[in-house]
Amino acid sequence: MKKISVVIPCRNESQYIEECVVAIYSCDLPLDHQIEVFVVDGMSNDGTRDIVELLKLKYQNLFLVDNILQLTPYAFNLGIYTGGKVDFVQIVGARHILSNNYLSNCLANLENDKSIWCVGGKIINEYINETSKVISKAMSTTFGMGLGNFRTLLKSGFTDTVTSPMYPYWVFEKIGFFDEELIRNQDDDFNFRVSQAGGKIYYDNDISLKYYVRGNYDGLWRQFFQYGYWKVFVNKKHKAVTTLRQLVPPMFVLYLFTWALSILIGFNVFFVFSLPLIGYLFLSIFFTMVISDDNINKWGVFKTFPILHVSYGLGYLKGIIDFLILNKKPSNKQKRLSR
Repeated sequence: MKKISVVIPCRNESQYIEECVVAIYSCDLPLDHQIEVFVVDGMSNDGTRDIVELLKLKYQNLFLVDNILQLTPYAFNLGIYTGGKVDFVQIVGARHILSNNYLSNCLANLENDKSIWCVGGKIINEYINETSKVISKAMSTTFGMGLGNFRTLLKSGFTDTVTSPMYPYWVFEKIGFFDEELIRNQDDDFNFRVSQAGGKIYYDNDISLKYYVRGNYDGLWRQFFQYGYWKVFVNKKHKAVTTLRQLVPPMFVLYLFTWALSILIGFNVFFVFSLPLIGYLFLSIFFTMVISDDNINKWGVFKTFPILHVSYGLGYLKGIIDFLILNKKPSNKQKRLSR
């Protein structure tokens, strides 16, 4: 009998944790496979823990694990350690609702092609309010998220990272566990290590997870600022730029600073420096019109693009200053989650 540990890191997810757990137990599995589910909870105070305790009465192999540090990478590792040495490890976000074929397809991909070390599926966004609908629309485009991002892929194939991944357990024995120093980008770091070690990461377009998108612009700004900030920390750790698309937002922010200062030189110089910005605005308008319909706030989509790009770019530049120039440790402020 082959065993799968399903690890769910969460904190204050009372609205979604039951649907998440029920979907996991509803997944199809080969007869010779069994699962154990570990909800690694960051000491929730919104009723999440009570819901899990009730679910434990229905599912005997469901466990509640205390994450007293309330940190995501620690939750990943704690869940994996608690499950012990199994055959496969599946990571599932508390707001991720797996399709029925998610686990079986991941297993098939990993077992049929040993060069694949990691499998994940496509995200189907579920909107909790109008703002979350707008944000998810912008994030579904190559303009919003960059070329090659798995969120914009339309067919199965190899990529650099995925959401809600499954790994064979031996991958952790080979390259180690999640870096607990990384409050953000711990999955990017881990999957970069997978690629560096010779493994492949596979995006399966035939499986999906429903994701409840957070609907708050302040949280979105903080989330992407942290993505940029922690990406530099990952780059410093590996002494490499893990993807080229990560360089575009900081370059755009630097351009905006230069554009603003160019007015001091003269109008002609300012006009020339304005041309790339005009091009950016036209692209923003174009993608807004392509993905929008009469039922969506077009202005909301339009303004989401610069929020994504500028927040990430500023975070990246802050990371360069802190980690590469000043050689500082990560700021405690950037350890705050974007909920």
